Amino acid sequence: MPETPEALLARLAALGIETTTAEHAPVFTVAESQALRGSLPGGHSKNLFLRPAKSGPGSHLLAVLEEDRKVSVNALARAVGAGRVEMAPADDLRRLLGVEPGSVTPFGMVNAPPGAVRIVFDAGLMRDHAMVHFHPLVNSMTTAIRPADLLRFLEHLGHRPELVELPPAG
Repeated sequence: MPETPEALLARLAALGIETTTAEHAPVFTVAESQALRGSLPGGHSKNLFLRPAKSGPGSHLLAVLEEDRKVSVNALARAVGAGRVEMAPADDLRRLLGVEPGSVTPFGMVNAPPGAVRIVFDAGLMRDHAMVHFHPLVNSMTTAIRPADLLRFLEHLGHRPELVELPPAG
């Protein structure tokens, strides 16, 4: 069974990682989340869950980007040294990250076996903000966490998060 938001937050607390979680109406897009943001200072993201195109070699890819970053999927794949990719279907999302469409989040890595999903962060998102915000497995909540603590948590789970300087939109 996939992790619950409550169990995820308990895992973070057990590691001494401080978070703050706000509940809100479910949001499915960056625009909807911006409208409900209120007083959540820090970095906000858009998350793309991709798979190798045409059943090619390689693992799935979770790209965590600054919310207003414009980049094509092909340019993103080139920038991170991945082969051709495409948006992963909802079944892959449920199976590997344990979340529903609209709730894609780096916290979903709690459900992914190490090596099954490569997680790549927009370096600017993780460098330029004291706090970053993500859904804690459901899109009716938002959790604030320090970037270094999120990376430490992912490493604790056996994942190897990567920070990548992405090319400007063009």
